[in-house]
Amino acid sequence: MAASDRLPRLAVLIDADNASARIADGLFVEIAKIGEASVRRIYGDFSSSRLKAWTDILQPHAIMPHQTFAYTTGKNASDISLVIDAMDLLHDGRVDGFCLVSSDSDFTSLAARIREHGLDVYGFGEQKTPESFRNACKRFIYNENLIPEAPVAAEPSKPDERPRSLVRKPSEAVPLITQALAQFEGDDGWVALGGVGQRIGTLSPDFDPRTYGSAKLRDLISRTGAFELKQEAGRGVYIREKAKPKAKGKAAAK
Repeated sequence: MAASDRLPRLAVLIDADNASARIADGLFVEIAKIGEASVRRIYGDFSSSRLKAWTDILQPHAIMPHQTFAYTTGKNASDISLVIDAMDLLHDGRVDGFCLVSSDSDFTSLAARIREHGLDVYGFGEQKTPESFRNACKRFIYNENLIPEAPVAAEPSKPDERPRSLVRKPSEAVPLITQALAQFEGDDGWVALGGVGQRIGTLSPDFDPRTYGSAKLRDLISRTGAFELKQEAGRGVYIREKAKPKAKGKAAAK
Protein backbone atom coordinates (compact mmCIF):
# COMPACT_ATOMS: atom_id res chain seq x y z
CA MET A 1 0.00 0.00 0.00
CA ALA A 2 1.37 3.39 -0.95
CA ALA A 3 2.04 5.83 1.85
CA SER A 4 -0.67 8.14 0.51
CA ASP A 5 -3.23 5.29 0.61
CA ARG A 6 -2.64 4.09 4.16
CA LEU A 7 -4.91 5.00 7.02
CA PRO A 8 -3.77 7.86 9.29
CA ARG A 9 -1.83 6.58 12.30
CA LEU A 10 -3.47 7.88 15.45
CA ALA A 11 -2.25 8.15 19.02
CA VAL A 12 -5.11 7.41 21.41
CA LEU A 13 -4.35 8.97 24.79
CA ILE A 14 -6.96 8.32 27.50
CA ASP A 15 -7.33 10.27 30.74
CA ALA A 16 -8.70 7.47 32.92
CA ASP A 17 -9.84 9.88 35.63
CA ASN A 18 -12.08 11.72 33.16
CA ALA A 19 -13.45 8.94 30.97
CA SER A 20 -15.73 6.00 31.74
CA ALA A 21 -14.66 2.50 30.78
CA ARG A 22 -18.19 1.97 29.39
CA ILE A 23 -17.19 3.83 26.23
CA ALA A 24 -14.24 1.55 25.37
CA ASP A 25 -15.97 -0.60 22.72
CA GLY A 26 -17.67 2.34 21.05
CA LEU A 27 -14.53 4.46 21.28
CA PHE A 28 -12.38 2.16 19.18
CA VAL A 29 -15.18 1.52 16.70
CA GLU A 30 -15.47 5.30 16.24
CA ILE A 31 -11.70 5.73 15.91
CA ALA A 32 -11.58 2.99 13.25
CA LYS A 33 -13.73 5.29 11.06
CA ILE A 34 -10.97 7.91 11.24
CA GLY A 35 -7.76 5.90 11.05
CA GLU A 36 -5.59 3.30 12.75
CA ALA A 37 -5.18 3.44 16.53
CA SER A 38 -1.48 2.60 16.35
CA VAL A 39 -0.70 4.01 19.82
CA ARG A 40 -3.07 3.20 22.67
CA ARG A 41 -2.20 4.55 26.10
CA ILE A 42 -4.17 5.28 29.24
CA TYR A 43 -3.07 7.35 32.24
CA GLY A 44 -4.15 7.08 35.86
CA ASP A 45 -3.51 5.62 39.29
CA PHE A 46 -4.50 2.02 38.65
CA SER A 47 -3.80 1.08 42.25
CA SER A 48 -7.07 2.87 43.01
CA SER A 49 -10.31 0.88 43.03
CA ARG A 50 -11.94 3.73 41.04
CA LEU A 51 -10.15 2.60 37.90
CA LYS A 52 -10.85 -1.12 38.21
CA ALA A 53 -13.34 -1.00 35.32
CA TRP A 54 -10.56 0.24 33.04
CA THR A 55 -8.08 -2.32 34.42
CA ASP A 56 -10.44 -5.14 33.46
CA ILE A 57 -10.56 -4.18 29.78
CA LEU A 58 -7.02 -3.02 29.04
CA GLN A 59 -5.91 -6.34 27.57
CA PRO A 60 -8.85 -6.92 25.16
CA HIS A 61 -8.33 -3.46 23.67
CA ALA A 62 -4.50 -3.61 23.73
CA ILE A 63 -4.30 -0.40 25.77
CA MET A 64 -0.96 0.25 27.47
CA PRO A 65 -1.46 1.57 31.04
CA HIS A 66 0.79 4.34 32.35
CA GLN A 67 0.71 4.20 36.13
CA THR A 68 0.88 7.57 37.89
CA PHE A 69 0.63 7.47 41.67
CA ALA A 70 -1.22 10.31 43.37
CA TYR A 71 1.53 11.27 45.81
CA THR A 72 0.14 14.76 46.42
CA THR A 73 -3.50 15.75 46.77
CA GLY A 74 -4.66 18.20 44.12
CA LYS A 75 -1.78 17.50 41.74
CA ASN A 76 -2.82 15.59 38.61
CA ALA A 77 0.25 13.60 37.66
CA SER A 78 -1.77 11.72 35.02
CA ASP A 79 -2.44 14.89 33.02
CA ILE A 80 1.24 15.82 33.10
CA SER A 81 2.32 12.36 31.91
CA LEU A 82 -0.22 12.43 29.09
CA VAL A 83 0.96 15.84 27.89
CA ILE A 84 4.64 14.83 28.01
CA ASP A 85 3.96 11.69 25.97
CA ALA A 86 1.85 13.64 23.49
CA MET A 87 4.66 16.13 22.85
CA ASP A 88 7.17 13.30 22.43
CA LEU A 89 4.90 11.61 19.87
CA LEU A 90 4.29 14.91 18.12
CA HIS A 91 7.96 15.64 17.60
CA ASP A 92 9.18 12.15 16.68
CA GLY A 93 6.76 11.98 13.73
CA ARG A 94 5.36 8.54 14.45
CA VAL A 95 1.70 9.50 14.20
CA ASP A 96 -0.51 11.55 11.89
CA GLY A 97 -3.07 12.62 14.47
CA PHE A 98 -4.24 12.37 18.06
CA CYS A 99 -7.36 11.19 19.87
CA LEU A 100 -7.55 12.85 23.29
CA VAL A 101 -10.07 11.11 25.52
CA SER A 102 -11.03 13.40 28.39
CA SER A 103 -13.62 15.94 29.50
CA ASP A 104 -10.95 18.11 31.11
CA SER A 105 -10.47 21.63 29.73
CA ASP A 106 -6.80 21.45 30.79
CA PHE A 107 -6.10 19.73 27.46
CA THR A 108 -7.24 22.72 25.43
CA SER A 109 -3.71 24.09 25.06
CA LEU A 110 -2.36 20.65 24.14
CA ALA A 111 -4.95 20.24 21.37
CA ALA A 112 -4.22 23.74 20.05
CA ARG A 113 -0.45 23.15 20.03
CA ILE A 114 -0.79 19.86 18.15
CA ARG A 115 -2.98 21.49 15.50
CA GLU A 116 -0.47 24.31 15.10
CA HIS A 117 1.96 21.62 13.95
CA GLY A 118 -0.46 20.51 11.23
CA LEU A 119 -1.79 17.33 12.85
CA ASP A 120 -5.46 16.59 13.45
CA VAL A 121 -6.89 16.27 16.94
CA TYR A 122 -10.07 14.35 17.69
CA GLY A 123 -11.54 14.89 21.13
CA PHE A 124 -13.74 12.46 23.03
CA GLY A 125 -15.52 13.66 26.17
CA GLU A 126 -18.83 14.10 27.92
CA GLN A 127 -21.32 16.79 26.97
CA LYS A 128 -20.20 18.75 30.03
CA THR A 129 -16.77 19.26 28.40
CA PRO A 130 -15.95 23.00 28.26
CA GLU A 131 -16.41 24.68 24.88
CA SER A 132 -12.75 25.74 24.77
CA PHE A 133 -11.54 22.13 24.55
CA ARG A 134 -14.27 21.10 22.11
CA ASN A 135 -13.43 23.91 19.71
CA ALA A 136 -9.69 23.27 19.93
CA CYS A 137 -10.25 19.90 18.24
CA LYS A 138 -10.88 19.24 14.55
CA ARG A 139 -13.82 17.13 15.67
CA PHE A 140 -15.24 16.41 19.09
CA ILE A 141 -17.32 13.30 19.78
CA TYR A 142 -19.52 13.05 22.86
CA ASN A 143 -18.93 9.95 24.96
CA GLU A 144 -22.68 9.64 25.48
CA ASN A 145 -22.95 8.72 21.79
CA LEU A 146 -20.49 5.85 22.28
CA ILE A 147 -22.45 4.12 25.04
CA PRO A 148 -24.49 1.08 23.94
CA GLU A 149 -28.09 1.70 22.94
CA ALA A 150 -31.09 -0.19 24.27
CA PRO A 151 -30.69 -3.94 23.59
CA VAL A 152 -32.84 -6.06 21.33
CA ALA A 153 -35.71 -8.11 22.75
CA ALA A 154 -33.44 -11.13 23.13
CA GLU A 155 -31.61 -9.37 25.97
CA PRO A 156 -34.31 -7.40 27.82
CA SER A 157 -32.41 -7.50 31.11
CA LYS A 158 -29.71 -5.12 29.82
CA PRO A 159 -30.76 -1.48 30.15
CA ASP A 160 -30.08 1.37 27.76
CA GLU A 161 -27.00 2.95 29.33
CA ARG A 162 -27.27 6.26 27.49
CA PRO A 163 -28.51 9.25 29.50
CA ARG A 164 -31.74 10.09 27.65
CA SER A 165 -31.89 13.56 29.16
CA LEU A 166 -28.90 14.53 27.02
CA VAL A 167 -30.55 13.72 23.67
CA ARG A 168 -31.49 16.98 21.92
CA LYS A 169 -34.53 17.69 19.80
CA PRO A 170 -33.98 17.71 15.99
CA SER A 171 -35.29 21.29 15.85
CA GLU A 172 -32.27 22.43 17.87
CA ALA A 173 -30.02 21.58 14.92
CA VAL A 174 -31.90 23.81 12.46
CA PRO A 175 -29.96 27.07 13.12
CA LEU A 176 -26.60 25.36 12.56
CA ILE A 177 -27.74 23.61 9.37
CA THR A 178 -29.19 26.90 8.10
CA GLN A 179 -25.93 28.71 8.86
CA ALA A 180 -23.95 26.12 6.91
CA LEU A 181 -26.32 26.35 3.93
CA ALA A 182 -26.01 30.14 3.85
CA GLN A 183 -22.30 29.81 3.08
CA PHE A 184 -23.00 28.19 -0.30
CA GLU A 185 -24.42 29.52 -3.55
CA GLY A 186 -26.36 26.78 -5.22
CA ASP A 187 -28.80 26.69 -8.15
CA ASP A 188 -32.28 27.45 -6.81
CA GLY A 189 -30.89 27.11 -3.30
CA TRP A 190 -29.91 23.45 -3.76
CA VAL A 191 -26.56 22.47 -2.16
CA ALA A 192 -24.80 19.10 -2.03
CA LEU A 193 -25.45 17.43 1.31
CA GLY A 194 -21.83 16.26 1.61
CA GLY A 195 -20.52 19.81 1.41
CA VAL A 196 -23.05 20.99 3.97
CA GLY A 197 -21.97 18.23 6.34
CA GLN A 198 -18.33 19.25 6.04
CA ARG A 199 -19.18 22.90 6.66
CA ILE A 200 -21.24 22.01 9.73
CA GLY A 201 -18.24 20.13 11.13
CA THR A 202 -16.08 23.21 10.61
CA LEU A 203 -18.60 25.52 12.27
CA SER A 204 -19.24 23.17 15.20
CA PRO A 205 -16.60 20.47 15.87
CA ASP A 206 -18.89 18.72 18.37
CA PHE A 207 -21.81 18.33 15.94
CA ASP A 208 -23.05 14.75 15.69
CA PRO A 209 -26.45 13.59 14.37
CA ARG A 210 -26.53 10.97 17.14
CA THR A 211 -26.79 13.76 19.70
CA TYR A 212 -30.19 14.51 18.15
CA GLY A 213 -31.29 10.87 18.07
CA SER A 214 -30.40 10.26 14.39
CA ALA A 215 -27.87 7.86 12.94
CA LYS A 216 -27.05 10.03 9.90
CA LEU A 217 -27.16 13.69 8.92
CA ARG A 218 -29.76 12.98 6.21
CA ASP A 219 -32.05 11.37 8.78
CA LEU A 220 -31.68 14.33 11.12
CA ILE A 221 -32.42 16.85 8.36
CA SER A 222 -35.60 14.95 7.39
CA ARG A 223 -36.77 14.90 11.00
CA THR A 224 -36.39 18.66 11.42
CA GLY A 225 -39.06 19.28 8.76
CA ALA A 226 -37.32 22.56 7.87
CA PHE A 227 -35.50 21.44 4.70
CA GLU A 228 -36.08 19.72 1.37
CA LEU A 229 -33.96 16.82 0.18
CA LYS A 230 -33.60 15.37 -3.31
CA GLN A 231 -31.61 12.50 -4.75
CA GLU A 232 -29.97 13.02 -8.14
CA ALA A 233 -28.72 9.97 -10.02
CA GLY A 234 -24.96 9.91 -10.12
CA ARG A 235 -24.66 13.21 -8.24
CA GLY A 236 -25.79 12.40 -4.71
CA VAL A 237 -28.17 14.10 -2.31
CA TYR A 238 -28.99 17.82 -2.29
CA ILE A 239 -30.58 20.01 0.36
CA ARG A 240 -32.24 23.43 0.53
CA GLU A 241 -34.43 25.34 2.94
CA LYS A 242 -38.16 24.98 2.57
CA ALA A 243 -39.85 28.06 1.16
CA LYS A 244 -41.47 30.09 3.89
CA PRO A 245 -45.20 30.74 3.36
CA LYS A 246 -46.12 34.31 2.47
CA ALA A 247 -47.98 36.32 5.05
CA LYS A 248 -51.73 36.46 4.29
CA GLY A 249 -51.90 40.19 4.96
CA LYS A 250 -49.28 41.00 2.32
CA ALA A 251 -50.97 38.79 -0.26
CA ALA A 252 -54.33 40.54 0.30
CA ALA A 253 -52.74 43.99 -0.03
CA LYS A 254 -51.51 43.12 -3.50
